[in-house]
Amino acid sequence: MKSFRGVMAGALILEAITVGLAVPVVARLGGGVGTVGGWAVIGIAIALVACCGLLGRPWIVPVILALQVGLIAFFVSQVAIGIIGLLFLAFWLWALWLRRDVARRMAQGRLPSQQRQSD
Repeated sequence: MKSFRGVMAGALILEAITVGLAVPVVARLGGGVGTVGGWAVIGIAIALVACCGLLGRPWIVPVILALQVGLIAFFVSQVAIGIIGLLFLAFWLWALWLRRDVARRMAQGRLPSQQRQSD
């Protein structure tokens, strides 16, 4: 489903921007950007952008979900970043459910584009 890859790419870029905007929070409240937490946030943001180029691979969805778990792990040190992880995890779970539902409807022939037009 190529259209879903476009949605995934857009969501990954938006998430990378959001995580990137959290870097000043880490710099101010988390001990600085040079700490392990600061580098981890920067690394996750870069990994999210890198995932955009790998969306055709079958293993990318577990990688994306693992990055969400990495963000959620920040609850220990930075609650705000953990909340970002939870929000985007909720989005990804919803998007994956939606993809499964569309695939099921497509297999059953129930999509509006698969219906015959009556004259």
